Amino acid sequence: MDPWRRVRIGLLAFGAVTAFGSLGYMVLGFSPLDAAYQTVTTVSTVGFREVEPLSTVGKIYTMVLIVVGVGTVLTTFTIVVEAVIEGSLRDIYGRRRMDRKITGMSGHVIICGWGRVGQAIARYVLAAGRDFVVVDNDGQRLAGLDVPTIVGDATDDAVLRAAGIEHAGSLVAAIDTDAENLFVALSGRTLRPDLFIVARARTASAEEKLRRAGANRVVNPQAIGGERMAAFVVQPHVAEFVDVVMHDGSLEFRLEEVLVPASSGLAGRTIRENHIRDRSGALVLALRMPDGSFLTNPDPATTIDAGQILIVVGTADQLDRLRSVAAAPA
Repeated sequence: MDPWRRVRIGLLAFGAVTAFGSLGYMVLGFSPLDAAYQTVTTVSTVGFREVEPLSTVGKIYTMVLIVVGVGTVLTTFTIVVEAVIEGSLRDIYGRRRMDRKITGMSGHVIICGWGRVGQAIARYVLAAGRDFVVVDNDGQRLAGLDVPTIVGDATDDAVLRAAGIEHAGSLVAAIDTDAENLFVALSGRTLRPDLFIVARARTASAEEKLRRAGANRVVNPQAIGGERMAAFVVQPHVAEFVDVVMHDGSLEFRLEEVLVPASSGLAGRTIRENHIRDRSGALVLALRMPDGSFLTNPDPATTIDAGQILIVVGTADQLDRLRSVAAAPA
């Protein structure tokens, strides 16, 4: 049983004993105040003198009240102490265990803001097998989550450090206000100049400010939602296919990115020479250059350079094979 539920039951039992004792003493001729006083001093074993002289019936009633009331009071007191100690120890132990888990993370995602946008991001990150830490200043919203959480202001540098920003892979500012997201992006960029930061923008005017504050990518959920709705109207089959490939998981194919490291055997050779399709089964849809530009539907004679990102489509096994091929040295 929940410890605080036991506390409520214990307090109700104590109240019932107090009411029962007071009512009995009132029947014996005590005033309401004297009856309550006599009951409390009796069941608490304080042992002050009787307010009124007790008759034989009164003495028998008092003995019964002592047996019943003292046991109830001691049990209630024990339950309250256990609940306080257990709750405090659980909070302390849980917080330390969570801090150790965050300290042991590397390359994780810090999600600032546990609203609808933050929860949607967490579901996608979790499905991708990435670790993440949630930061929100509302402890009730984070209560019961089975993931590492930090209760605090995400614009505070100390809170971001507690979330492991020194060894994080990316930071997502998904708070409800543009001002807070701007401060989160600025704090994250100051603490980690190399960190990849994605920020949410509620208004179009805030997008450029967020980029200047240090966000690598700025997303306006309202604008993207409108574009997706329009795509379903104009090209419903294409939009649904892309939606399923990227988010649904019901299809075997996946659209993902693969980095070509400096030591990769793919670097310095063309797509044809690397036999990417034959060796992995995955299809290269585009190349992203180090300057951020895209080369879509690349010609087989296109040379792959180190540092490029391959945008590929394939099954999970094909994509795993391509990652192994890209990671293998020449």
